Amino acid sequence: MLELFLRKKRQYLITTYQFILNVSLIILGFILVYFLVRELFYIMNDALTGNNNVHKILGKVLVFFLYFAFVSMIMTYFKESCHFPLSYLLYIGITATIRFIIVNNNYQIGSLFLSLGIIALTISYLMLTKKRLEDNERRI
Repeated sequence: MLELFLRKKRQYLITTYQFILNVSLIILGFILVYFLVRELFYIMNDALTGNNNVHKILGKVLVFFLYFAFVSMIMTYFKESCHFPLSYLLYIGITATIRFIIVNNNYQIGSLFLSLGIIALTISYLMLTKKRLEDNERRI
C-alpha cells in the first residue's frame, strides 16, 4: 500500500516537473524568436545603411545563428518526444565553435585549442553515428 502511494507520488512529481519544463521551454522559445527577429533587423539595417565594419556585422551574424540554433534545439526537443538527441547537441557544438573561430580569429593559440575541440566533437559524432548504424543493422 505504501509502495503504491510512493509510486503515484513519484509519477505526479515527474509529470509536474515535465509540465513546468515544457512551459518554460515554450516561453523561452518565444523570447528567443523575438531576439532572433530583432537581430535580423539589426543586420538588415547595417546592410542597408552601408556599414563597412565587417567584424561588427559578422558578430551580429554569429549572434543570429546562436539564437537560431537555440530555437531549433527547442523545436527538436518537442519533435523528439521531449528529449534532446546527443548527436544534435554534438552538431550544435561543432557548428557554434566553427562560427566562433571565424568571427574571433585574433588569438591563434586559442583557435588551435578550439580546433582540437572540434576534432574531438567530430570524432564523438562519428562514433555515435557508427554505433547507431550498427544497431540499426542488428535490428534488420
